[in-house]
Amino acid sequence: MKTLVALILLLPALAVAQSTPPANPYPYTPVQDTAYVRENYLKSEFMVSMRDGTKLFTQVYAPKDQSVKHPIMMQRTPYSCQPYGVALFRRRLGPNPFMLRENYIVVYQDVRGRWASEGKFVEMTPHVDNKKGNADHDEASDTYDTIDWLLKNIPNHNGNVGQWGISYPGFFTSAGSVSGHPALKASSPQAPMADLWRDDAFHNGAFQIAANFGFYTGFQEQTAPTKERPKRLFSIDDPDGYHFYLNMGPTANSESQYYKGRNVYYHENFEHPDYDEHWKKRNILPHLKGIKHAVMVVGGWYDEQDLYGTFNTYKAIEKQNPGIQSIFVVGPWVHGGWAGPSGQTLADVDFGSKTSPYYQENIEAKFFKHYLFNETTPLTLPEATLFETGTNRWRSFDTYPPKGTVEKQLHLGGSGKLSFSPVTTGAAFSEFPSDPAHPVPFSSKINDGFSAEYMVDDQRFASARPDVLTFQTDALTEDVTLAGPILAQLTVSTTGTDADWMVKVIDVYPPDAPENPQHKDVVYGNYQQLIRSEIIRGRYRNNVSKPEAFKPNQPTQVAVELQDVLHTFKKGHRLMVQVQSSCFPLADRNPQTFVPVFSAKESDYQKATHRVYHGKSGASFLKVGVLTNP
Repeated sequence: MKTLVALILLLPALAVAQSTPPANPYPYTPVQDTAYVRENYLKSEFMVSMRDGTKLFTQVYAPKDQSVKHPIMMQRTPYSCQPYGVALFRRRLGPNPFMLRENYIVVYQDVRGRWASEGKFVEMTPHVDNKKGNADHDEASDTYDTIDWLLKNIPNHNGNVGQWGISYPGFFTSAGSVSGHPALKASSPQAPMADLWRDDAFHNGAFQIAANFGFYTGFQEQTAPTKERPKRLFSIDDPDGYHFYLNMGPTANSESQYYKGRNVYYHENFEHPDYDEHWKKRNILPHLKGIKHAVMVVGGWYDEQDLYGTFNTYKAIEKQNPGIQSIFVVGPWVHGGWAGPSGQTLADVDFGSKTSPYYQENIEAKFFKHYLFNETTPLTLPEATLFETGTNRWRSFDTYPPKGTVEKQLHLGGSGKLSFSPVTTGAAFSEFPSDPAHPVPFSSKINDGFSAEYMVDDQRFASARPDVLTFQTDALTEDVTLAGPILAQLTVSTTGTDADWMVKVIDVYPPDAPENPQHKDVVYGNYQQLIRSEIIRGRYRNNVSKPEAFKPNQPTQVAVELQDVLHTFKKGHRLMVQVQSSCFPLADRNPQTFVPVFSAKESDYQKATHRVYHGKSGASFLKVGVLTNP
């Protein structure tokens, strides 16, 4: 694998297609890695005091080799440093197996108020820009204090510290990157939570009920340090999420009938449905300034949890910290998939190679080694390393979004037409019914209500529904590569006073698409692969902080931000756009009456008819970036 990758990296082309690596790309097995950790590391545990006196539980895995000095790799987490006890070892250390034998000093820490640490945990700890004393603390100061303690108390380090984390630990990595400690030389926020109102809790005001309802049964407030996992508040016994959440009834029932005030974090969503100060002060993005070291943001195109955080953390760091080494990596991964052993497939889609080990060996390991081992040769990683789906190849760019990206408009038209030119013929609008008692499923497959596979799911199940509008182009006469953000600008109306709007971009395979021998039960002819989708609760169309009712039957503008893509729609394929009003139970149901959703009663959930206007009477289109140098 190392020889193959070395040859690939020497190719001068802008875009490089991956060859298929060996079945087992790792140089050692997990059993061998576990044995290496036990034979070559010593484990210690400490209670490290922060500036306000709060002590945080910290584990240190230090190499036995004292002949050279080692850099420090650190992860701060709310999910536990387990296993606890100096005789119990993790199976592997650090971000990935390729880094294990570089012999980093690896540090794990329980953040405030979580597991074995003291203090009070606060969701997405608000950052304090101007700290006036020891009482002013946040995750940046806790990172600084931890690094300072490590340098003074852990022997045989080389004075360089790096940090990484995925998801919630990714937020702590982002927050720690502005700590200002001079020993911090490299940070990698990966799928970082950035703004809960746009990531895990809400998507543009639509409550992510399945993700939150399931998560907070185990993620609970604690009153004292503990090394024992808390008992779940209740169990969800129905494996069919669509059935379970529909039978639950109104969103309000999730609190009144299940949580019953026993989880402050879950209840915060009920107290703050709008984007108010509660959420604004927890948004880390405006505070990502003054960073002096190298940063590598990592994420996946199919991240079902923190897609917003991935793209906007990179953009915020890039914009607010000119001159630093800022690297961006996105692959064909679900949430955290780059840390796994493969990354070659997702549901019915095959990406042609094991993308995760490729990233681990040739990007992540190189990044940290360069900055933490004081390498003097230039780092050869580009600004952006992105996996282009559709063609299944890695591409390198000097900027992101890539140079050569031209903004174009995909116009929705009558009779289900979709075109890069305005469609002026046909009906003035397309309409569809919306019934909260029969919401559109977010996935064609039975699951618990929160599955990453939906992000590439075949949308033929949705096309067949009367409550989903479908628009598509003619078969493409040449490849079309979409790159960067997508924004849907819709002109809509509803017979109700509120409505959700979900927009999906889909790659339609040709009728003669060959079967995949690994998925013989899947018909790929006319397969409708989801590429990107997003939802907005219509009451927030004008102001995310001040909800506003729709006037029945009055056309109005709604903009839906779909996040970024890098996907090639091949010659012979079609582009498709679908518009619908629900994606249940990924998002909760909109009553379609202008009532507070978290207190809405069953009687408030009403049927409505929605319209999407197009043609001369009211344009609806998607702003997309088309890459002109594919």
